[in-house]
Amino acid sequence: MNSTLKRTAVACLVMFALLMINVNILQAVRADDYRSNPSNRRNYYERYAVERGRITAGGKVIAQSVETDNKNFRFLRKYTDGKLYAHVTGYFSPESASAIEGAENKLLDGSSADLLLRRSIDLFTGEPTRGANVDLTINPKAQKAAYDALRASGKRGALVALDPRTGGILAMVSLPTFDPAELSGTDKGTVFTRYNELDKDKSQPLLNRAIAQTYPPGSTFKVVTAAAYLEDDSSRGGDTTVDAPQRLPLPNTNISLPNYGGAACGAGQVPLVYALEKSCNTPFAKIGMQLGYDKLNEQTEKFGMGKQIGVPMSVAQSDFGSKYDDAALAMASIGQRDNRMTPLQMAMIAAGIANDGKVMKPYLVNKITDSKNDVMEEAKPEELTEAVSSETASKLRDMMVSVVNNGTANLAQVPGVQVGGKTGTAETSTGAPPHAWFISFAPAENPKVALAVIVESGAANVGAEATGGHTAAPIAKAVLEAVLNK
Repeated sequence: MNSTLKRTAVACLVMFALLMINVNILQAVRADDYRSNPSNRRNYYERYAVERGRITAGGKVIAQSVETDNKNFRFLRKYTDGKLYAHVTGYFSPESASAIEGAENKLLDGSSADLLLRRSIDLFTGEPTRGANVDLTINPKAQKAAYDALRASGKRGALVALDPRTGGILAMVSLPTFDPAELSGTDKGTVFTRYNELDKDKSQPLLNRAIAQTYPPGSTFKVVTAAAYLEDDSSRGGDTTVDAPQRLPLPNTNISLPNYGGAACGAGQVPLVYALEKSCNTPFAKIGMQLGYDKLNEQTEKFGMGKQIGVPMSVAQSDFGSKYDDAALAMASIGQRDNRMTPLQMAMIAAGIANDGKVMKPYLVNKITDSKNDVMEEAKPEELTEAVSSETASKLRDMMVSVVNNGTANLAQVPGVQVGGKTGTAETSTGAPPHAWFISFAPAENPKVALAVIVESGAANVGAEATGGHTAAPIAKAVLEAVLNK
Protein backbone atom coordinates (compact mmCIF):
# COMPACT_ATOMS: atom_id res chain seq x y z
CA MET A 1 0.00 0.00 0.00
CA ASN A 2 2.78 2.45 0.90
CA SER A 3 4.66 1.73 -2.36
CA THR A 4 1.48 2.36 -4.38
CA LEU A 5 0.95 5.68 -2.63
CA LYS A 6 4.58 6.60 -3.21
CA ARG A 7 4.32 5.82 -6.94
CA THR A 8 1.10 7.83 -7.14
CA ALA A 9 2.65 10.76 -5.28
CA VAL A 10 5.73 10.69 -7.52
CA ALA A 11 3.53 10.57 -10.62
CA CYS A 12 1.54 13.57 -9.36
CA LEU A 13 4.73 15.51 -8.62
CA VAL A 14 6.10 14.73 -12.09
CA MET A 15 2.84 15.84 -13.74
CA PHE A 16 2.76 18.97 -11.60
CA ALA A 17 6.39 19.71 -12.52
CA LEU A 18 5.63 19.18 -16.22
CA LEU A 19 2.61 21.46 -15.89
CA MET A 20 4.71 24.21 -14.27
CA ILE A 21 7.41 23.83 -16.94
CA ASN A 22 4.76 24.07 -19.64
CA VAL A 23 3.24 27.18 -18.04
CA ASN A 24 6.65 28.84 -17.78
CA ILE A 25 7.49 27.97 -21.39
CA LEU A 26 4.15 29.40 -22.54
CA GLN A 27 4.35 32.54 -20.42
CA ALA A 28 8.07 33.29 -20.67
CA VAL A 29 9.86 31.50 -23.49
CA ARG A 30 7.09 31.53 -26.11
CA ALA A 31 5.14 34.57 -24.95
CA ASP A 32 6.54 36.85 -27.62
CA ASP A 33 5.81 34.31 -30.36
CA TYR A 34 2.17 34.04 -29.28
CA ARG A 35 1.90 37.78 -28.79
CA SER A 36 3.17 38.51 -32.31
CA ASN A 37 1.30 35.65 -33.99
CA PRO A 38 -1.08 37.09 -36.63
CA SER A 39 -3.74 34.64 -35.44
CA ASN A 40 -3.79 36.24 -31.99
CA ARG A 41 -6.99 38.27 -32.16
CA ARG A 42 -6.38 39.89 -28.78
CA ASN A 43 -3.11 41.35 -30.09
CA TYR A 44 -4.97 42.48 -33.20
CA TYR A 45 -7.60 44.35 -31.14
CA GLU A 46 -5.03 45.81 -28.73
CA ARG A 47 -3.25 47.41 -31.68
CA TYR A 48 -6.23 49.75 -32.01
CA ALA A 49 -7.02 50.12 -28.29
CA VAL A 50 -4.43 52.84 -27.65
CA GLU A 51 -4.72 56.39 -28.93
CA ARG A 52 -1.51 56.74 -30.93
CA GLY A 53 0.25 60.07 -30.80
CA ARG A 54 -0.06 62.73 -33.47
CA ILE A 55 2.45 63.33 -36.24
CA THR A 56 2.77 67.04 -36.98
CA ALA A 57 4.71 69.27 -39.36
CA GLY A 58 4.95 73.04 -39.10
CA GLY A 59 2.09 73.14 -36.58
CA LYS A 60 -0.14 71.05 -38.86
CA VAL A 61 -1.47 67.63 -37.80
CA ILE A 62 -0.79 65.21 -40.66
CA ALA A 63 -1.57 61.92 -38.86
CA GLN A 64 -3.70 61.22 -35.79
CA SER A 65 -5.93 58.62 -34.17
CA VAL A 66 -9.67 59.26 -34.00
CA GLU A 67 -12.13 57.40 -31.79
CA THR A 68 -14.72 55.12 -33.41
CA ASP A 69 -17.94 53.44 -32.25
CA ASN A 70 -16.48 49.99 -32.88
CA LYS A 71 -15.86 48.20 -29.57
CA ASN A 72 -13.11 46.02 -31.09
CA PHE A 73 -11.29 48.83 -32.90
CA ARG A 74 -11.51 51.85 -30.65
CA PHE A 75 -9.11 54.11 -32.58
CA LEU A 76 -8.51 54.46 -36.30
CA ARG A 77 -5.59 56.25 -37.94
CA LYS A 78 -6.45 59.26 -40.11
CA TYR A 79 -4.12 61.16 -42.46
CA THR A 80 -4.43 64.75 -43.61
CA ASP A 81 -3.20 65.22 -47.19
CA GLY A 82 -2.21 61.55 -47.11
CA LYS A 83 -0.67 61.35 -50.58
CA LEU A 84 1.37 64.49 -50.01
CA TYR A 85 3.05 63.09 -46.88
CA ALA A 86 2.78 59.35 -47.56
CA HIS A 87 6.51 58.62 -47.72
CA VAL A 88 7.11 60.70 -44.59
CA THR A 89 4.34 59.48 -42.28
CA GLY A 90 4.09 55.99 -43.76
CA TYR A 91 1.10 53.83 -42.84
CA PHE A 92 -0.14 51.93 -39.77
CA SER A 93 -1.60 48.62 -40.96
CA PRO A 94 -3.08 45.66 -39.03
CA GLU A 95 0.30 43.93 -38.82
CA SER A 96 3.00 46.44 -39.75
CA ALA A 97 3.92 50.10 -40.09
CA SER A 98 6.28 52.11 -42.29
CA ALA A 99 8.27 55.36 -42.37
CA ILE A 100 7.71 57.48 -39.21
CA GLU A 101 4.77 55.29 -38.14
CA GLY A 102 7.17 52.35 -38.06
CA ALA A 103 10.42 53.99 -36.99
CA GLU A 104 8.79 55.78 -34.03
CA ASN A 105 6.15 53.13 -33.31
CA LYS A 106 6.99 52.56 -29.62
CA LEU A 107 6.75 56.27 -28.90
CA LEU A 108 3.57 56.69 -30.91
CA ASP A 109 1.80 53.76 -29.24
CA GLY A 110 3.03 54.66 -25.74
CA SER A 111 5.01 51.46 -25.11
CA SER A 112 8.46 53.10 -25.08
CA ALA A 113 10.44 52.94 -21.85
CA ASP A 114 10.83 56.71 -22.18
CA LEU A 115 7.11 57.00 -21.40
CA LEU A 116 7.18 54.90 -18.22
CA LEU A 117 6.72 57.91 -15.94
CA ARG A 118 3.87 59.25 -18.05
CA ARG A 119 2.16 55.83 -18.01
CA SER A 120 2.59 55.61 -14.23
CA ILE A 121 1.00 59.03 -13.74
CA ASP A 122 -1.88 58.13 -16.07
CA LEU A 123 -2.42 54.86 -14.18
CA PHE A 124 -2.53 56.73 -10.87
CA THR A 125 -4.96 59.37 -12.18
CA GLY A 126 -7.07 56.85 -14.05
CA GLU A 127 -6.44 58.38 -17.48
CA PRO A 128 -6.15 56.10 -20.53
CA THR A 129 -2.75 55.42 -22.07
CA ARG A 130 -1.85 57.72 -24.95
CA GLY A 131 1.15 57.69 -27.22
CA ALA A 132 3.73 60.43 -27.63
CA ASN A 133 3.49 63.01 -30.39
CA VAL A 134 6.14 63.29 -33.11
CA ASP A 135 6.80 66.73 -34.58
CA LEU A 136 8.70 66.76 -37.88
CA THR A 137 11.12 69.22 -39.46
CA ILE A 138 9.04 69.29 -42.66
CA ASN A 139 8.03 72.72 -43.97
CA PRO A 140 4.45 72.23 -45.27
CA LYS A 141 4.80 74.97 -47.91
CA ALA A 142 8.01 73.45 -49.25
CA GLN A 143 6.48 69.96 -49.20
CA LYS A 144 3.44 71.14 -51.17
CA ALA A 145 5.55 73.10 -53.65
CA ALA A 146 7.79 70.07 -54.27
CA TYR A 147 4.82 67.73 -54.67
CA ASP A 148 2.92 69.99 -57.06
CA ALA A 149 5.94 70.85 -59.20
CA LEU A 150 7.16 67.26 -59.45
CA ARG A 151 3.67 65.96 -60.20
CA ALA A 152 3.27 68.57 -62.96
CA SER A 153 6.25 66.99 -64.75
CA GLY A 154 4.21 63.83 -65.24
CA LYS A 155 7.25 61.75 -64.35
CA ARG A 156 8.48 59.60 -61.51
CA GLY A 157 11.05 61.23 -59.25
CA ALA A 158 11.98 62.60 -55.86
CA LEU A 159 13.05 65.75 -54.06
CA VAL A 160 14.80 66.31 -50.74
CA ALA A 161 15.32 69.76 -49.23
CA LEU A 162 17.50 70.39 -46.16
CA ASP A 163 18.32 73.24 -43.85
CA PRO A 164 22.09 73.24 -44.49
CA ARG A 165 22.77 74.85 -41.11
CA THR A 166 21.12 72.06 -39.08
CA GLY A 167 20.46 69.06 -41.34
CA GLY A 168 16.69 69.28 -40.75
CA ILE A 169 14.69 67.86 -43.66
CA LEU A 170 12.37 70.58 -44.99
CA ALA A 171 10.75 68.53 -47.74
CA MET A 172 10.79 64.89 -48.81
CA VAL A 173 8.65 63.92 -51.77
CA SER A 174 8.62 60.76 -53.86
CA LEU A 175 6.37 60.13 -56.86
CA PRO A 176 4.32 58.19 -57.60
CA THR A 177 2.76 58.11 -54.17
CA PHE A 178 -0.09 56.31 -52.40
CA ASP A 179 -2.85 56.96 -49.90
CA PRO A 180 -1.75 55.66 -46.46
CA ALA A 181 -5.38 55.49 -45.35
CA GLU A 182 -5.89 52.58 -47.74
CA LEU A 183 -3.26 50.59 -45.84
CA SER A 184 -4.27 51.72 -42.36
CA GLY A 185 -7.75 50.25 -42.07
CA THR A 186 -8.79 47.41 -39.78
CA ASP A 187 -10.04 44.97 -42.42
CA LYS A 188 -7.05 42.73 -43.14
CA GLY A 189 -8.48 41.40 -46.37
CA THR A 190 -9.03 44.86 -47.83
CA VAL A 191 -5.70 46.23 -46.59
CA PHE A 192 -3.60 43.28 -47.74
CA THR A 193 -5.27 43.18 -51.14
CA ARG A 194 -4.53 46.85 -51.68
CA TYR A 195 -0.95 46.46 -50.43
CA ASN A 196 -0.33 43.63 -52.89
CA GLU A 197 -1.69 45.78 -55.72
CA LEU A 198 0.65 48.64 -54.82
CA ASP A 199 3.59 46.31 -54.27
CA LYS A 200 3.20 44.75 -57.73
CA ASP A 201 2.72 48.10 -59.48
CA LYS A 202 5.67 48.60 -61.86
CA SER A 203 5.83 52.31 -60.97
CA GLN A 204 6.65 51.33 -57.34
CA PRO A 205 4.47 53.85 -55.45
CA LEU A 206 5.51 52.36 -52.09
CA LEU A 207 9.20 53.09 -52.76
CA ASN A 208 10.57 56.23 -51.14
CA ARG A 209 12.87 57.25 -53.98
CA ALA A 210 14.31 60.10 -51.90
CA ILE A 211 16.17 57.80 -49.48
CA ALA A 212 15.70 54.18 -50.63
CA GLN A 213 16.73 54.39 -54.29
CA THR A 214 20.13 55.16 -55.80
CA TYR A 215 20.74 56.62 -59.26
CA PRO A 216 23.71 57.63 -61.40
CA PRO A 217 24.14 61.30 -60.43
CA GLY A 218 25.28 62.47 -63.85
CA SER A 219 26.82 65.91 -64.08
CA THR A 220 25.72 66.97 -60.59
CA PHE A 221 28.68 64.88 -59.43
CA LYS A 222 31.06 67.29 -61.15
CA VAL A 223 30.87 69.51 -58.06
CA VAL A 224 32.43 66.63 -56.07
CA THR A 225 35.19 66.22 -58.67
CA ALA A 226 35.71 70.00 -58.57
CA ALA A 227 35.84 69.88 -54.75
CA ALA A 228 38.57 67.20 -54.81
CA TYR A 229 40.51 69.22 -57.41
CA LEU A 230 40.38 72.42 -55.34
CA GLU A 231 41.22 70.61 -52.09
CA ASP A 232 44.23 69.00 -53.77
CA ASP A 233 45.84 72.43 -54.28
CA SER A 234 44.61 75.48 -52.39
CA SER A 235 46.03 77.82 -55.04
CA ARG A 236 43.40 76.61 -57.52
CA GLY A 237 40.11 78.38 -58.03
CA GLY A 238 37.33 79.01 -60.50
CA ASP A 239 39.69 80.92 -62.79
CA THR A 240 42.24 78.05 -62.96
CA THR A 241 42.67 76.93 -66.56
CA VAL A 242 41.89 73.27 -67.31
CA ASP A 243 42.17 71.20 -70.48
CA ALA A 244 38.84 70.86 -72.28
CA PRO A 245 39.20 68.90 -75.53
CA GLN A 246 36.14 68.24 -77.68
CA ARG A 247 36.80 64.53 -77.24
CA LEU A 248 38.94 62.85 -74.55
CA PRO A 249 40.65 59.55 -75.51
CA LEU A 250 40.09 56.97 -72.77
CA PRO A 251 43.23 54.99 -71.84
CA ASN A 252 43.51 51.38 -73.01
CA THR A 253 40.36 51.69 -75.14
CA ASN A 254 39.60 52.59 -78.73
CA ILE A 255 36.91 55.09 -77.75
CA SER A 256 36.90 58.70 -76.67
CA LEU A 257 34.59 60.64 -74.40
CA PRO A 258 32.70 63.57 -75.97
CA ASN A 259 31.02 66.52 -74.34
CA TYR A 260 27.24 66.45 -74.25
CA GLY A 261 25.93 66.42 -77.82
CA GLY A 262 29.48 66.35 -79.16
CA ALA A 263 29.84 70.08 -78.52
CA ALA A 264 33.12 71.91 -78.07
CA CYS A 265 34.05 73.28 -74.64
CA GLY A 266 35.49 76.67 -75.40
CA ALA A 267 38.76 76.63 -77.33
CA GLY A 268 40.18 73.53 -75.68
CA GLN A 269 41.40 75.22 -72.51
CA VAL A 270 38.91 76.99 -70.25
CA PRO A 271 38.59 78.32 -66.70
CA LEU A 272 37.24 75.72 -64.28
CA VAL A 273 34.15 77.84 -63.63
CA TYR A 274 33.38 77.88 -67.37
CA ALA A 275 33.66 74.09 -67.49
CA LEU A 276 31.14 73.86 -64.65
CA GLU A 277 28.81 76.48 -66.17
CA LYS A 278 28.63 74.58 -69.47
CA SER A 279 28.90 71.19 -67.75
CA CYS A 280 31.68 70.02 -70.07
CA ASN A 281 32.51 66.33 -69.71
CA THR A 282 36.09 66.20 -70.87
CA PRO A 283 37.69 68.55 -68.30
CA PHE A 284 36.16 66.78 -65.32
CA ALA A 285 36.89 63.32 -66.71
CA LYS A 286 40.54 64.32 -67.19
CA ILE A 287 40.67 65.87 -63.70
CA GLY A 288 39.30 62.63 -62.25
CA MET A 289 42.03 60.58 -63.92
CA GLN A 290 44.70 63.03 -62.76
CA LEU A 291 43.52 62.91 -59.16
CA GLY A 292 43.10 59.13 -59.11
CA TYR A 293 40.51 56.87 -57.53
CA ASP A 294 41.70 57.18 -53.94
CA LYS A 295 41.45 60.98 -53.78
CA LEU A 296 38.05 61.05 -55.43
CA ASN A 297 36.69 58.25 -53.28
CA GLU A 298 38.02 59.99 -50.15
CA GLN A 299 36.21 63.16 -51.21
CA THR A 300 32.91 61.31 -51.59
CA GLU A 301 33.35 59.85 -48.10
CA LYS A 302 33.94 63.34 -46.73
CA PHE A 303 30.53 64.31 -48.10
CA GLY A 304 28.98 61.43 -46.12
CA MET A 305 28.96 58.60 -48.64
CA GLY A 306 29.44 55.15 -47.14
CA LYS A 307 28.08 56.17 -43.74
CA GLN A 308 25.04 54.37 -42.34
CA ILE A 309 22.41 57.06 -41.88
CA GLY A 310 18.95 56.94 -40.33
CA VAL A 311 16.60 59.92 -40.51
CA PRO A 312 15.20 57.89 -38.56
CA MET A 313 14.23 55.65 -41.53
CA SER A 314 17.23 53.80 -42.93
CA VAL A 315 18.84 55.42 -45.96
CA ALA A 316 20.26 53.36 -48.83
CA GLN A 317 24.02 53.74 -49.04
CA SER A 318 25.38 55.74 -51.94
CA ASP A 319 28.45 54.29 -53.62
CA PHE A 320 31.20 55.77 -55.79
CA GLY A 321 32.06 52.26 -57.00
CA SER A 322 34.97 49.86 -56.64
CA LYS A 323 38.46 50.84 -57.71
CA TYR A 324 38.38 51.65 -61.41
CA ASP A 325 40.90 51.65 -64.23
CA ASP A 326 41.50 55.11 -65.70
CA ALA A 327 38.87 54.81 -68.44
CA ALA A 328 36.16 53.81 -65.99
CA LEU A 329 37.35 56.43 -63.48
CA ALA A 330 36.89 59.11 -66.14
CA MET A 331 33.25 58.09 -66.48
CA ALA A 332 32.71 57.85 -62.70
CA SER A 333 34.16 61.36 -62.35
CA ILE A 334 31.25 62.76 -64.38
CA GLY A 335 28.64 60.76 -62.47
CA GLN A 336 28.33 57.64 -64.61
CA ARG A 337 29.65 54.07 -64.53
CA ASP A 338 28.95 52.47 -61.08
CA ASN A 339 28.60 55.84 -59.36
CA ARG A 340 25.23 55.71 -57.53
CA MET A 341 23.62 58.32 -55.28
CA THR A 342 20.39 58.79 -53.36
CA PRO A 343 18.68 62.17 -53.76
CA LEU A 344 19.32 62.71 -50.03
CA GLN A 345 23.06 62.22 -50.55
CA MET A 346 23.10 64.76 -53.38
CA ALA A 347 21.19 67.20 -51.19
CA MET A 348 23.82 66.65 -48.47
CA ILE A 349 26.56 67.53 -50.97
CA ALA A 350 24.80 70.78 -51.90
CA ALA A 351 24.20 71.50 -48.20
CA GLY A 352 27.83 70.87 -47.27
CA ILE A 353 29.05 73.34 -49.89
CA ALA A 354 26.45 75.86 -48.72
CA ASN A 355 27.41 75.42 -45.05
CA ASP A 356 31.10 76.38 -45.32
CA GLY A 357 32.13 72.80 -46.04
CA LYS A 358 30.41 71.19 -43.04
CA VAL A 359 27.86 68.45 -43.73
CA MET A 360 25.24 68.22 -40.97
CA LYS A 361 23.61 64.91 -40.12
CA PRO A 362 20.15 64.85 -41.77
CA TYR A 363 17.12 64.28 -39.53
CA LEU A 364 13.36 64.32 -39.81
CA VAL A 365 12.15 64.41 -36.19
CA ASN A 366 12.15 67.88 -34.65
CA LYS A 367 10.85 66.97 -31.19
CA ILE A 368 8.89 64.41 -29.19
CA THR A 369 6.18 65.47 -26.74
CA ASP A 370 4.06 63.37 -24.39
CA SER A 371 0.27 63.34 -24.31
CA LYS A 372 0.33 66.54 -22.21
CA ASN A 373 2.57 68.24 -24.80
CA ASP A 374 5.53 68.29 -22.45
CA VAL A 375 8.78 68.07 -24.46
CA MET A 376 10.53 64.74 -23.96
CA GLU A 377 13.21 65.07 -26.59
CA GLU A 378 14.34 67.78 -28.97
CA ALA A 379 16.61 67.52 -31.98
CA LYS A 380 20.19 68.67 -31.55
CA PRO A 381 21.94 69.44 -34.86
CA GLU A 382 25.07 67.34 -35.27
CA GLU A 383 27.98 67.75 -37.66
CA LEU A 384 28.46 64.58 -39.70
CA THR A 385 31.66 65.44 -41.60
CA GLU A 386 33.81 68.31 -42.78
CA ALA A 387 33.73 67.76 -46.53
CA VAL A 388 35.95 70.65 -47.65
CA SER A 389 37.65 73.67 -46.16
CA SER A 390 35.73 76.91 -45.75
CA GLU A 391 37.92 78.41 -48.50
CA THR A 392 37.09 75.62 -50.95
CA ALA A 393 33.38 75.82 -50.07
CA SER A 394 33.43 79.55 -50.85
CA LYS A 395 35.00 78.92 -54.26
CA LEU A 396 32.45 76.20 -55.06
CA ARG A 397 29.54 78.42 -54.00
CA ASP A 398 30.71 81.17 -56.33
CA MET A 399 31.08 78.68 -59.17
CA MET A 400 27.61 77.21 -58.59
CA VAL A 401 26.07 80.69 -58.51
CA SER A 402 27.71 81.29 -61.86
CA VAL A 403 26.10 78.08 -63.19
CA VAL A 404 22.68 79.55 -62.39
CA ASN A 405 23.48 83.07 -63.59
CA ASN A 406 25.51 82.23 -66.69
CA GLY A 407 25.21 78.52 -67.37
CA THR A 408 22.82 75.61 -67.73
CA ALA A 409 20.61 76.39 -64.71
CA ASN A 410 19.10 79.77 -65.56
CA LEU A 411 15.57 78.41 -65.00
CA ALA A 412 16.39 78.13 -61.27
CA GLN A 413 16.85 81.89 -60.89
CA VAL A 414 14.76 83.49 -58.13
CA PRO A 415 14.29 87.28 -58.40
CA GLY A 416 16.26 89.11 -55.75
CA VAL A 417 18.05 85.96 -54.54
CA GLN A 418 21.50 84.59 -55.39
CA VAL A 419 20.95 80.90 -56.17
CA GLY A 420 23.69 78.30 -56.56
CA GLY A 421 23.14 75.09 -58.45
CA LYS A 422 24.33 72.36 -60.77
CA THR A 423 22.37 70.52 -63.45
CA GLY A 424 22.80 66.88 -64.33
CA THR A 425 21.79 64.49 -67.08
CA ALA A 426 22.39 60.86 -66.14
CA GLU A 427 22.44 58.13 -68.76
CA THR A 428 20.61 54.94 -67.76
CA SER A 429 21.72 51.35 -68.33
CA THR A 430 18.24 50.30 -69.47
CA GLY A 431 18.11 52.37 -72.62
CA ALA A 432 15.41 54.61 -71.16
CA PRO A 433 15.74 58.39 -71.61
CA PRO A 434 18.30 59.99 -69.25
CA HIS A 435 17.36 61.16 -65.76
CA ALA A 436 17.26 64.90 -65.10
CA TRP A 437 19.00 66.13 -61.93
CA PHE A 438 19.44 69.44 -60.19
CA ILE A 439 21.11 70.33 -56.89
CA SER A 440 20.88 73.80 -55.41
CA PHE A 441 21.08 76.15 -52.41
CA ALA A 442 19.92 79.69 -51.60
CA PRO A 443 20.49 82.46 -50.69
CA ALA A 444 24.15 82.00 -51.63
CA GLU A 445 25.41 84.54 -49.08
CA ASN A 446 23.47 82.94 -46.20
CA PRO A 447 21.98 79.61 -47.32
CA LYS A 448 18.73 78.58 -45.67
CA VAL A 449 17.84 75.69 -47.97
CA ALA A 450 19.74 73.13 -50.02
CA LEU A 451 18.09 70.49 -52.15
CA ALA A 452 18.35 67.79 -54.77
CA VAL A 453 15.69 66.81 -57.29
CA ILE A 454 15.65 63.95 -59.78
CA VAL A 455 13.12 63.42 -62.54
CA GLU A 456 13.36 59.85 -63.80
CA SER A 457 13.78 59.71 -67.59
CA GLY A 458 12.99 63.40 -67.50
CA ALA A 459 15.78 64.73 -69.69
CA ALA A 460 14.37 66.97 -72.39
CA ASN A 461 15.89 67.12 -75.87
CA VAL A 462 16.63 70.83 -75.83
CA GLY A 463 20.36 71.07 -76.42
CA ALA A 464 23.68 70.54 -74.73
CA GLU A 465 23.28 69.79 -71.00
CA ALA A 466 20.18 71.97 -70.76
CA THR A 467 18.16 68.86 -70.00
CA GLY A 468 18.57 68.78 -66.21
CA GLY A 469 18.22 72.54 -66.12
CA HIS A 470 15.13 72.50 -68.32
CA THR A 471 13.21 69.80 -66.39
CA ALA A 472 14.51 69.68 -62.84
CA ALA A 473 15.62 73.27 -62.15
CA PRO A 474 12.08 74.78 -62.28
CA ILE A 475 10.97 72.20 -59.69
CA ALA A 476 13.80 73.28 -57.43
CA LYS A 477 12.93 76.94 -57.99
CA ALA A 478 9.38 76.35 -56.70
CA VAL A 479 10.72 74.86 -53.48
CA LEU A 480 13.34 77.58 -53.00
CA GLU A 481 10.60 80.20 -53.35
CA ALA A 482 8.36 78.36 -50.87
CA VAL A 483 11.10 78.21 -48.22
CA LEU A 484 12.23 81.79 -48.81
CA ASN A 485 8.61 83.03 -49.07
CA LYS A 486 9.17 84.50 -52.51
